[in-house]
Amino acid sequence: MNERKHFSSISEAIGNFTGSPFELVEQSSLSGGCINRAFKIRSLDNREFFVKENGKNFLPFFQAEAEALKEIQKTCTIQVPQVVALGYSGSGSFLVLSFIQEGASTKQGNSQLGLELAGLHKIRQPFFGWKMNNCIGATPQPNPETENWIEFYRSHRLEHQFKLARENGKKFSHSNRLLENLGFFFQGYSPQPSLLHGDLWGGNASYDLNGHPFVFDPASYYGDRETDLAFTHMFGGFSQPFYESYESVFPLDSGFQIRKTLYNLYHELNHFNLFGGGYAHSAQSSINQLLSAIL
Repeated sequence: MNERKHFSSISEAIGNFTGSPFELVEQSSLSGGCINRAFKIRSLDNREFFVKENGKNFLPFFQAEAEALKEIQKTCTIQVPQVVALGYSGSGSFLVLSFIQEGASTKQGNSQLGLELAGLHKIRQPFFGWKMNNCIGATPQPNPETENWIEFYRSHRLEHQFKLARENGKKFSHSNRLLENLGFFFQGYSPQPSLLHGDLWGGNASYDLNGHPFVFDPASYYGDRETDLAFTHMFGGFSQPFYESYESVFPLDSGFQIRKTLYNLYHELNHFNLFGGGYAHSAQSSINQLLSAIL
């Protein structure tokens, strides 16, 4: 009874969206996330949905995630869960998505993921930034409309994270020198604004029962597509068929190898600000490596 009462607002929202009353008969907790509580819920007529919950102040981030999923879906490039409902429930907020049953990863599915991500990135967007701010993990991520990518990445990605780190009691050596010389890494390279997933590590990509890829938990904005590709390498990398298929459609610039470190620095800093620990060492090592490349 308590579980049903807890999910009453969610059930009502699903019913309003689908036009069919949702009577909860089963809910099960899902693992894998460290920011939100996640559940799979099932109705009396065997409809299943995926639910994320957090505190009431998290609703704007759920709204941004919903907008990102809708925008990716509109490109008709790569599969994402459908947004069903969002709102407040009791003392928290929630986001309801369609539930996609996971299947097995295959070479063909890996290749398809690379092709579809390249298709998403090839669509040129009007500016750097996005229509709203969102979050990366639980960290606010500012996305003001900007014409210059270097300025955007300096001010709204790296400086933003360095400021948060200082507030957390950590100052990174030579960070100002890196920020002042950011243009060095973009000599002969001028990226177009692409719609990014924004948080594309292995835990946010999977395959359905038919082997088709899908992505989820986006932190989307318009930016250099290399940032998505860089993050796929941070926790072990994606498969070789994925990278080969991507490059067959949208080849990477040769400077990606050094910019990969620059772009993953943002995530190392964010992980430090969220979790602390060894991420400070990883971030400082990346700063040192980048500065050693500057002549």
